Amino acid sequence: MNSYGPGPRHTAERDASVASRWAPASDELPSGLTELAGPTGGLVDLPLHLAWSGLRTFDLDDEKLLLGMYRVVLTTGLREDYLQFLDGGLLALHWPRLRKMVGRGVRTAWEDAFPPLRARPGRAAA
Repeated sequence: MNSYGPGPRHTAERDASVASRWAPASDELPSGLTELAGPTGGLVDLPLHLAWSGLRTFDLDDEKLLLGMYRVVLTTGLREDYLQFLDGGLLALHWPRLRKMVGRGVRTAWEDAFPPLRARPGRAAA
């Protein structure tokens, strides 16, 4: 065996079974999308523990800013942040775009917890 490559313990099966350190734990996710009752419009100021660099105030009436805020919350937030800042209806509506803006671990965790978010036939998966 040469000294190059990942070695014998690195396999696709092992990788698929290991939870991503970037994905939220299942107990961090809400029990249902209806539990997400965050704001649906207006200005939202994210706390420093979520948005420590760059933009902290998001105008949810601007779709690009809404998507940006949702990306920040989905990738850096915890359960209480999801509940405070995300709306289940908006999350579901914008998921086809959001799923391409977050990493695989986050995307998989949310889609596994909430099957309606999964890619539908005819929609390209990211």
